[in-house]
Amino acid sequence: MGGRKPVILLGAAVFVAIIITLIIYGAIQKSIGSKAPPLQTQPIAIATIDLGWGAVIVKEMMKMDPFLKSSIPSGAFTDMNALIGRVVISSIKANEPFFESRLAAKDIKTGGVAAIIGSKKRAVTVKVDRVIGVAGFVHPGNRVDVLVTMVKGKDAEPFTKIVLENILVLASGPDRETAKGKEQQPAPVDVITLEVTPEEAEKLSLSAIQGKIQLALRGLTDAEDALTKGISIPALLTSYSAQGSVAGVKGKKSKPASAGTPVQTVSNVFAVELIQGGKVTTKKFEEGK
Repeated sequence: MGGRKPVILLGAAVFVAIIITLIIYGAIQKSIGSKAPPLQTQPIAIATIDLGWGAVIVKEMMKMDPFLKSSIPSGAFTDMNALIGRVVISSIKANEPFFESRLAAKDIKTGGVAAIIGSKKRAVTVKVDRVIGVAGFVHPGNRVDVLVTMVKGKDAEPFTKIVLENILVLASGPDRETAKGKEQQPAPVDVITLEVTPEEAEKLSLSAIQGKIQLALRGLTDAEDALTKGISIPALLTSYSAQGSVAGVKGKKSKPASAGTPVQTVSNVFAVELIQGGKVTTKKFEEGK
């Protein structure tokens, strides 16, 4: 009997420890359950497909998806009926929520480019080829500079100048379709629609009629204006040469001639080597001719 006493005491201690552990565990679980109320959700409208600028929203383009009430972004829609007939002015990707900031005013019910033109702005469409359209990489939302090359007079030389800068592209292609396949895959472009002010529209129209335009695609973060003097053929041919630009290569001023003495002016002469097969010839051209 004396040898069994330690075993009995050990068993009793283990039993008491188990009971105490169960009581403490139950109390902890009850405390956690009382402090964590169930999460509350609220269905909001999200897009089921990618929507581009000018799209008119219909019921098939959206669905309701539950969001945490505490995390619902401001401007989200909890009623799909309030979205039917609204016009998209900023691209919306599939599974993204609809926001008031991405939609045109409620009184605008017609889609297309007219719904996304800014206040006091105009949409002007110019016909382009793959070269002018930057190989098809110009898409809605991009910004471009417009260059024009024209001849001022009958015997004048061509002159190229940037006439418009940081112009928003509203649409590209006749149906405003984006490139298929990979994101960076170029798409054929027939026309490009630009958002301009009335004064810029006049410049663009004259440039397209009187000269040849070229678009220069800007980076997404580049909004700085570039002030240029333009470029002519003589200035182009003296680029990266010892003489420098034509503006810095002036002919020597001739001395005043006396009566009866013909006046001779000094002009710059440019030499160009022509290689035809194994034959090399040199042609000289005077500035302004």
